[in-house]
Amino acid sequence: MVISQIGVIGAGQMGNGIAHVMALADYDVIIADVSQEHLVSATRKIAQNLDRQVIAKKISKSQREKALEKIKTTVDLGKVAKTDLIIEAVNEDEELKRKIFHSLMPHLDQHTILASNTSSISITRLASCTDRPEKFLGFHFMNPVPIMQLVELIPGIATNQKTFDECKLVVDRLGKTVARSEDFPAFIVNRILIPMINEAIYTLYEGVGSVEAIDTSLKLGANHPMGPLELADFIGLDTCLAIMNVLHEGLADTKYRPCPLLTKYVEAGWLGRKSKRGFYDYRIGDPLPTR
Repeated sequence: MVISQIGVIGAGQMGNGIAHVMALADYDVIIADVSQEHLVSATRKIAQNLDRQVIAKKISKSQREKALEKIKTTVDLGKVAKTDLIIEAVNEDEELKRKIFHSLMPHLDQHTILASNTSSISITRLASCTDRPEKFLGFHFMNPVPIMQLVELIPGIATNQKTFDECKLVVDRLGKTVARSEDFPAFIVNRILIPMINEAIYTLYEGVGSVEAIDTSLKLGANHPMGPLELADFIGLDTCLAIMNVLHEGLADTKYRPCPLLTKYVEAGWLGRKSKRGFYDYRIGDPLPTR
């Protein structure tokens, strides 16, 4: 099978980024979301990001126009079901993801491959709610998708080699690099990254350093491009908490216990950049530490 049509479910930051890079690689893309408003916003965001690439001379104006022509949107999940590869990219909520895959089942073509952009949830478990676990795998892009070069491909226990190979060809066509991960909680990148962020939050919680001191220390002392608390705000504190909970529950090790301060921020609705407040306040001017 030659994959030519890509379905993306979810028009948020990850979904619109995935659609962006797929369209630039000359795939026909259809984005589905329950909200027409989200779809309009996603199309606008893709156009803005393509404009930035034109200004930076990474793509031409004709490539920009062609990519935008490749992208269609819909609120009808059934229309996405007729593509060759469907990548689910909704919130890190296992029950929501399972409901989406269950809803797709009656409409799918026999050849269609299913994938999830989950950053932590068991691929084997998600695949088990479908009629094609052998054609299901994790397809985890890094954020922001148009910039980051890595894609984790995660086969479940039933995923066949043909499915993996076909998805690897897609990643190759995007000009990105594949890291194969086995199906363990949080896979490779987030198994290492999110506990580091959680430890930085514990460092703040215990009063070892301020937000500014912690981020400055990691940027200048470890040569990180962003401090861990700044990065947490960028990822979304709700996503960080969800991944820590998957690690804690899946591996049953107390070293993965989410920091109570992280839980408190999420309960307050301080989710980072997307809610304009997290470890930094983004509401007015330059971001200011909230602690």
